[in-house]
Amino acid sequence: MARTHTRRFPTPIQHDGRAYLTTAQVAKLLGVKPATVYAYVSRGRMSSARIDGIDGSVFPVDEIEALVDGRPRRTPAGVVERIQTELTLLADDRLYYRGRDAVTLAETASFEEVAALLWNVETDWPAAALDDDAIEAIRAAAGGRARGVDLVRMTVDVLGARDALRYQVDPAAVAVKVAALIGGCLQVLAAGEPGSGAVADRLWPCLTEESPAPRKIKVLNAALVLLADHDLSVGTVAARVAASSRGSVYAVIGAGLGAFDGPTHGGATTLAYRFLRDAIDDPDVAVAAVLHAGNRIPGTGHVVYRDRDPRAEYLLGIIAGSGGDPRVGQALDRIRQHLPESSFLNSDFALAALALQHSMRADAAETVFALARIVGWTAHALEEYGARALRFRPEGVYTGVRPGSSASAAQ
Repeated sequence: MARTHTRRFPTPIQHDGRAYLTTAQVAKLLGVKPATVYAYVSRGRMSSARIDGIDGSVFPVDEIEALVDGRPRRTPAGVVERIQTELTLLADDRLYYRGRDAVTLAETASFEEVAALLWNVETDWPAAALDDDAIEAIRAAAGGRARGVDLVRMTVDVLGARDALRYQVDPAAVAVKVAALIGGCLQVLAAGEPGSGAVADRLWPCLTEESPAPRKIKVLNAALVLLADHDLSVGTVAARVAASSRGSVYAVIGAGLGAFDGPTHGGATTLAYRFLRDAIDDPDVAVAAVLHAGNRIPGTGHVVYRDRDPRAEYLLGIIAGSGGDPRVGQALDRIRQHLPESSFLNSDFALAALALQHSMRADAAETVFALARIVGWTAHALEEYGARALRFRPEGVYTGVRPGSSASAAQ
């Protein structure tokens, strides 16, 4: 017969004033056998403890009462809750926002309309949120080496610091703040020229000196739509944790940007850009060099999608018809031929192709990604504001020197 394992503290605790029941008492109260009580513990339905002076395990009364009443108990320390969301579904290599196919939305809707869908609230999108002095100060403080993502992060902090009502969490107020925030980011990226029109129209001249055209703006808008959210990626989890502590939406976006800023998340677009840039003149040599080093081609495969990235498929299809540098499409065709059968180009590669085809700045792909994902982080924050506060509390597994041990005494 398999031995039942129970979760117990490493050493008995002193009584903390909380009421506890013995195994026999719990079994009698629940009308089950003692073995079933320990099964409940192993399944996470309740927790056990040890107290000095009491033989055997004991169980918190409030958890037992909740179990009797049919109420879900608080998740024990060390367990991270499953996050329920109505926002984004990834299923069968397809992406949906609130039940609507994201590729269809990229074809038919503006970035602002998709934001309204994800936020479940409509709002105005102002062209300007910062005065010239603030824009100049942000750019001067950032310095000449600042990336677009750096400027976005600094703009978020400045606007948050200036907002006396930053802790408003009702959807309408949050939507107003974030629409203005994105407008402020565009001002800073454009060095003060606020521009006019939709977000994609205003963003284009921030990224390239190439003249805009409807087919080009359509591609950029589609990229913003398709990158707006992607379920619980690492940046989104960070944003939700910040929202669970009731941080302002500026703090939420700052947390998301912090997790975003790394080579395995937002920075993956830059790695794809650098690879494709170097591969344009001789794709075969570029692919061979990566494979010889035992590495994966940047911008290929995915941790969620199995056979294709629907975002990349759509974007690469419309990028091909948007004009620009024809060498990019030619390089893509050669690179595809060298991919393993189980691999495919992902959205990082598509953003890199967009940037190179239209002579955008080197960090353009990452900048587009960050601005788009601000909308998703905001939507997740609005969900999280309606959930129980501080519900994320993993328990650390201490592996250091134990107090009172010979090692600690030697130190």
